[in-house]
Amino acid sequence: MARPVGSSERHAPVVSFIVPVRNDARRLEHCLQSVQTGRETAAVIELVVADNGSTDESAAVARAAGATVVSLPGVRLGELRNRAVNAARGDVLAFVDADHEIGPDWVAAAVSVLADDGVAAVGAPCRPPSPATWVQRLYDRLRRHPGGQEAVDWLGSGNMAVRRPAFEAVGGFDTSLETCEDVDLCRKLRARGYRLVADARMDNVHYGDPRTLRHVFFGEMWRGRDNVRVSLRAPRSARTLVSAAIPVFNLLALVIVVIGLLSGTAGGWTIAAAAALAVLVLMGLRASLMLGGASRDFPRAFAVAAAYELGRALALTARAGYGRRRRGAAA
Repeated sequence: MARPVGSSERHAPVVSFIVPVRNDARRLEHCLQSVQTGRETAAVIELVVADNGSTDESAAVARAAGATVVSLPGVRLGELRNRAVNAARGDVLAFVDADHEIGPDWVAAAVSVLADDGVAAVGAPCRPPSPATWVQRLYDRLRRHPGGQEAVDWLGSGNMAVRRPAFEAVGGFDTSLETCEDVDLCRKLRARGYRLVADARMDNVHYGDPRTLRHVFFGEMWRGRDNVRVSLRAPRSARTLVSAAIPVFNLLALVIVVIGLLSGTAGGWTIAAAAALAVLVLMGLRASLMLGGASRDFPRAFAVAAAYELGRALALTARAGYGRRRRGAAA
């Protein structure tokens, strides 16, 4: 069970786990078990589960684990997490999603790194479950996994711990965003002069990693539009501007392909072919980066890259809702 915050433990750091959930009781139970077991740390653990209108046993599972349950149906993830923080007492805010499982050194690593007042947040890219599908294995190549500790520009909110004063100083998550609220939070923290650190000890398995190309496509359609919005916010960098420009370029190229094909002229077909080639080259570059330049598995890597790029491009015209993303995950 989660240990209560008592006066005898007032000098120990309090780590509040903020876990959003909607109709995911089985994986939530597994997540909370991973938080509570296998640790050797003096930290006090508090569990706060933000229930986004579940109709299954999620709330009951959370209460059985000793969590405070905050019922928040129909709100976006940013507001869900912010309001759960208001119900938490921790010095360290640990954001872990219900479909994640953390490793035994997670809490100790978070507390250790955040002891430095110059560091606002620590985390690490998650990894797929084992055994992984070929899509999960290749999709994971889109992430950079730290070998030890390294400074980063962004951390995902499914596996991130933040010092509470820093979180409150920047106003928490932007509640106007449906996705990419973690990218925006990290942007605001860096603008305040804080550092972000990726630490390999923050091991985290994401059971919601895309198992199929359909899941990759709808996942990127879900987050793609807000990714462009956030990438254009200050402080900008060459990397964020490229991240915003690529889906815009791909969408324009696809429009040119359609117009060229419908023109019924040789010139239009030539332009369409050139635009299609440009998109294919970008997808090929993405696939090559995923493989580190190796040719092995290139066709499959290209398929994952294509689903990724097309999802992000088409997100600019029509966003896939969270429910559609979940259905894609189950495909």
